[in-house]
Amino acid sequence: MTQPIWGPVQLQMSTILQEHPDDVPAVVDQLTKLQDVLCQVPPLLNGNPLADFNKLYLTITENVLDRLYAGKFKDPAFLSRLDVEFAARYFDALRYWTEGSPACPGVWAGLFSRIPGPDARPLPSAVAGVNAHINFDLPFALVTTFDHLGTDPIDGSDQHHDYLQVNDIFAEEIPGLRRGYLDRWQLLIDTMNGDLDDWWQGEMVEYTRNVAWRNAQKIWAIRYDLGALDSERRRLDRTATGLGKLLLSPFADFLQ
Repeated sequence: MTQPIWGPVQLQMSTILQEHPDDVPAVVDQLTKLQDVLCQVPPLLNGNPLADFNKLYLTITENVLDRLYAGKFKDPAFLSRLDVEFAARYFDALRYWTEGSPACPGVWAGLFSRIPGPDARPLPSAVAGVNAHINFDLPFALVTTFDHLGTDPIDGSDQHHDYLQVNDIFAEEIPGLRRGYLDRWQLLIDTMNGDLDDWWQGEMVEYTRNVAWRNAQKIWAIRYDLGALDSERRRLDRTATGLGKLLLSPFADFLQ
């Protein structure tokens, strides 16, 4: 695996990745620090594809934190723990990549390898990060969370209700976030399309997160079978890696 080039912010990046947030405010703080550093990485600077994803992730996490403060979740302990476990997988993948470790999941390596170039369009880059984080990281974050809390991933539970509420956050944030990735002429076309783009992208997020929940239930059932667990991890990584390659290819320009 090619060692990433953080250039003049190598020390800052390494320092940030030594942190291990243990609550949602700390996750927001670390994502904020990462965003600042990622936008200084040469040669693409503000145009680096990981910064495009990190910006989206930070916005969604800030919304989750606001809802936690407002008491909108039925089981805030679950949502808080899930947020921490979820973020840890992203930070771990970045740490592995920075260290040149083969433990970095293939789906994340595909996005990280684009940091020095060639340039990737902002929206497909952000979606590629969402693919890695939801299709690969999220099922395992759910399992770790349920194991930590001593509960099970049951449909219709308070935890499932809160999990689905995050879909509403995406639905609220997607229109503004997506338009922030568009050029002026693309914004004109987007206006002509009305709410169509917002609708189908919201539907895709909901579908993908539902699949992640089902995969978590499957992993939960085999969590003590190390061989089966490793096989499932490799399967999910392969699947997400294939989709990530498509999203970062010229064929995904339709997203922009």
